[in-house]
Amino acid sequence: MSSSKKFRATLVNDMDTAVLYLRLEGPLQSWGDRSAFWSRQTSFFPTKSGVLGLLFCAMGLGGARQSELAEFAPLPMAAYRIGPKGKNRPPVLMDFHMVGAHYDESDPWQLECIPKTSEGKKAVGGGTRLTRREYLQDGRFAVLLTIPSSWKEKVREGLESPVWDIYLGRKSCAPAVPVFGGLFADESSAKQALERELAQRADDGESAPWAVLEVQQETSESDPLGESVPDVPICFGPTKQYTTRRVKVVSLI
Repeated sequence: MSSSKKFRATLVNDMDTAVLYLRLEGPLQSWGDRSAFWSRQTSFFPTKSGVLGLLFCAMGLGGARQSELAEFAPLPMAAYRIGPKGKNRPPVLMDFHMVGAHYDESDPWQLECIPKTSEGKKAVGGGTRLTRREYLQDGRFAVLLTIPSSWKEKVREGLESPVWDIYLGRKSCAPAVPVFGGLFADESSAKQALERELAQRADDGESAPWAVLEVQQETSESDPLGESVPDVPICFGPTKQYTTRRVKVVSLI
């Protein structure tokens, strides 16, 4: 284990934590972990940056929030794809947008909608741009996120009565079920709550029993099945910054 991983493990072990259970289900979801500019792809699992963005919206926390994000950065997150047994991954919807056309540059609001260069200036020969955006259709996920215990009440209050709208990766992706699944002392207790809900849904007339189909979980740098994903936010706001975590996907079907 690298020195940075050892430090992270020690830090987590020394913290007083709780496990937050989130239900992330909706007709559309989009979780970007590496795309930018004119092509916005989606991951097949919720990203940590997207989940923390949802939480911060619920609590009404805007801006960079570097000190707050630093408290969450070393704590693990696992994402479970759930549904009737045998169900495949949600299909990806490709949506094309035309942006930057016919805006009035004398209007400050419309001026902001015109595509700019990295320096914030209007591009030479700029104008209409074709963008491509991906969405997961009818995705159903459960997320278990470890959080500092000092945040429990803020998180609970925010998710039960959000200050700002919450969404599944993008503002156009509204959740279809109550997001807050509960706060638990440890991951084992949170998993038991998830299993009870899956058993209940299996009794509600579904043609096949519900189950966890896949799980994306954090793993070590030495795991050959792992990959690095740059979805750990260290700064929100206009100048977003991210670092990586090591994850792997385990199929359970």
